[in-house]
Amino acid sequence: MHKLRLLIEHNNFTLGITALILLNAVTLGLETSASITARFGEWLHLVDRGILVLFTLELSAKLLVYRLGFFRSGWNWFDLLIVGIAWAPATGALSVLRAFRIFRIMRLLSVVPQLRRVIAALAHSIPGMISILGVLMLIFYVAAVLATKLFGGADDANMQEWFGSVGASAYTLFQIMTLESWSMGIVRPTMQLFPHAWLFFVPFIVVTSFAVLNLFIGIIVDALQSTHALEQAESPSQELAQLTRQNARLSTQLARLEQKIDSLDARNRNQSQKDQGSRD
Repeated sequence: MHKLRLLIEHNNFTLGITALILLNAVTLGLETSASITARFGEWLHLVDRGILVLFTLELSAKLLVYRLGFFRSGWNWFDLLIVGIAWAPATGALSVLRAFRIFRIMRLLSVVPQLRRVIAALAHSIPGMISILGVLMLIFYVAAVLATKLFGGADDANMQEWFGSVGASAYTLFQIMTLESWSMGIVRPTMQLFPHAWLFFVPFIVVTSFAVLNLFIGIIVDALQSTHALEQAESPSQELAQLTRQNARLSTQLARLEQKIDSLDARNRNQSQKDQGSRD
């Protein structure tokens, strides 16, 4: 069991699983081509099944090594779910699950430590992002009501389409926030009817596109730095725990050697006493 643990925790084993995931991604992509599937469909299916079997053996090995500790990791649950979906029947009501095989590529998130760090940072930044999203929604609602009141009353068909209701205004403002054809497509036609409309749109763009959205980036960067600092703080304790386990194993082995040496000494003394007795 100890050798199996060393195997699944070895860097080369991780690289092998990563290579299998990438190979599986290529085969699943090739299966979307009708011409390639017609020529090599059977081979692609065999490769796909073989990789799935290897993934299953990997999870089985982890279950044997970690036992109940396997289920304490969310990444193990993630891998188990993806591999379990891949074994679902490809016919009948569950045939739609066959398309979900592509999610096996997402296993890279659990295999590659750098990707795990990014996901951990995103999860760590969710509370702050929710707060910023609340501020953004408040700004959007106020701006949508204002835009509807200011521009939605015009008889122009474009004004009715863009700002005829709060929902339509919110969608138009979202398009403006993304800076997608906002000037020639929306703002300038609006300024032909309302020359001072720029007084509304320019501050809205500055606040949403250049201020609030950059706060998202700031929170994610801060979360990445915090996650990295936390990993650096935990790494010495993990190394210490590993050294402690190694020392415990060495102590156990030394105790066994001492017992063997003591038994050999006792056997030699008994043999010497017997030889002495026979000479006497």
